[in-house]
Amino acid sequence: MADEDHSLPADDGLEDGPPSIDMFGGAPPPEPAEGSAAYTVIARKYRPKTFDDLYGQEAMVRTLRNAFATKRIAHAFMLTGVRGVGKTTTARLLARALNYESDTVHEPSLDLSVEGVNCRAIIEGRHLDVLELDAASRTKVDEMRELLDGVRYAPVSARYKVYIIDEVHMLSTQSFNALLKTLEEPPPHAKFIFATTEIRKVPVTILSRTQRFDLRRVEPEVIVKNLEMITEAEGARVEADGLMLIARAAEGSVRDAQSMLDQAIVQAEPGETVTAASIRDMLGLADRAQTIGLFEQIMKGEAGPAIETFRTLYGFGASPDQVMLDLMDHCHGASVAKAVGPQALVMPKEQAGRLAAVGASVSAGTLSRLWQLMLKAYDEVRRAPDAAAAADMAIIRLAYAADLPGPEEALKRLQAGEPTGAPGPAGGGGPSGGGGGAVASGGGTTVARGLAAPQAKASSEPVAKLETFEDFLKLIDAKRDIALKMNVERFVRPISFRPGAIEYEAAPGAPANLAQQLVMRLKDWTGQRWLIAAQGGGGAESLWERQKREQREVRAEVEQDPFVLAVMKTFPGTEILGIRTIAQPEAAPETAPPVEAGDDDENSED
Repeated sequence: MADEDHSLPADDGLEDGPPSIDMFGGAPPPEPAEGSAAYTVIARKYRPKTFDDLYGQEAMVRTLRNAFATKRIAHAFMLTGVRGVGKTTTARLLARALNYESDTVHEPSLDLSVEGVNCRAIIEGRHLDVLELDAASRTKVDEMRELLDGVRYAPVSARYKVYIIDEVHMLSTQSFNALLKTLEEPPPHAKFIFATTEIRKVPVTILSRTQRFDLRRVEPEVIVKNLEMITEAEGARVEADGLMLIARAAEGSVRDAQSMLDQAIVQAEPGETVTAASIRDMLGLADRAQTIGLFEQIMKGEAGPAIETFRTLYGFGASPDQVMLDLMDHCHGASVAKAVGPQALVMPKEQAGRLAAVGASVSAGTLSRLWQLMLKAYDEVRRAPDAAAAADMAIIRLAYAADLPGPEEALKRLQAGEPTGAPGPAGGGGPSGGGGGAVASGGGTTVARGLAAPQAKASSEPVAKLETFEDFLKLIDAKRDIALKMNVERFVRPISFRPGAIEYEAAPGAPANLAQQLVMRLKDWTGQRWLIAAQGGGGAESLWERQKREQREVRAEVEQDPFVLAVMKTFPGTEILGIRTIAQPEAAPETAPPVEAGDDDENSED
């Protein structure tokens, strides 16, 4: 009877026909019957059908393939990972592989491209020898014992009796204990496949009796490829930036991304393109470019403009806690770009460059302190009765803290008698922004005198104003910083220059901390914070490279001079060792003719 059941045709329209587009490719499945009210969501419609479709899980597939090839198949498997990465799907594929049977293959096989005898019944969940259970509904020990009583019986028609237990961590302690003995000495015809998102809640005694596979989060780029294939198969049009927003919001979960795409497709009329703005509104996200601008204002200490930017985002529907999450993401990105480079950031080049510029303008310690403050601020915003007000206060605190010196720098300033506070945020008014508290705690007139002296000195010296890159070079000459001058002339290939920001391409061999040196010197010399960004390419020649090129051009011109050619032909073996430009002597000023001695004598006699 079981064999007859296996030959029944399927009529659900989900798995029949040619293979569907899986997570990463394949042909589309048949559409539901015209006029049918049933709709299959994308997450179910495009579920992977073979192990080759499980991109991103190569390590697991390779291990299983080798185990099946050498017939070293474990009796129990533990699949763990975040939601939506394919744990349950993998368990069903594994059940098919264990019981795979065809006209030519009579052993377990991971090659599921051709549907086997038992595949259809397992896919539809009606095979007598494959039991898929939800641990949440079978937590009692009596139910587990009843289930395990059937393990000792041989399978009805398949090769193995397979038990798939989803969310196994929800079993009670007594149920786990009842399962231990069976896992310790299972019958040869029984296989167990467990899936869980909370691997730490599974007792180690269970883990030690299973073969564990950690399914990885899927990278945003891979998810975007999957979404592009689905939109093409569905006949929908979605902007590329919108798909990237969905991929980022999914946090490595393909199922979450497909569910959000299902929702995004209906944001536009049939035939129209779904814009990134509509997807952003759907997800409740703020514009990433605007939140980077907010992060830049915070890092410059501009509390007022930062508050205005946040309120603009809030007015457009951005959630305060989501804005704080974006700021944390930008702080993390600036720190990574500072340590590795902007190429390590998975985002558009222009945005990566802006975060890299912020990272180059501050120290790693400052970014680390702001990260800790943002973690605390995010928790405050989530718990506050007025999230927007809490976000305002957090942004003010971050803006003032961004310009505070670190402990080491503050100690040096105290030892040197200099003020420990930093200038206040732009437009903030008041005395020394973040440093007011430090001055007060320093106590009395001693600190006040320490503040007055540097202020008088600063007012007596004009602040340098730089309009062009040449002005910057002249300032380095005026400050007589020989080491910095050599580094700038040799390794800085300027891309763009504007007051407050310099972009350049670093020549090979440039010091790793060159950008940080420039930030520190320019802040000391100009009195303002500068954003220095070292891009990957596109810069002009450095001053040293230009001088070398001009020397080569002069040498080539000299070597082609007819007189020089004639001399080298006349004297074979002659080499040009060097070329010097000799200044022409200036003509001596005209003087009166000398007076002869005889004339002097005659005059004297007169």
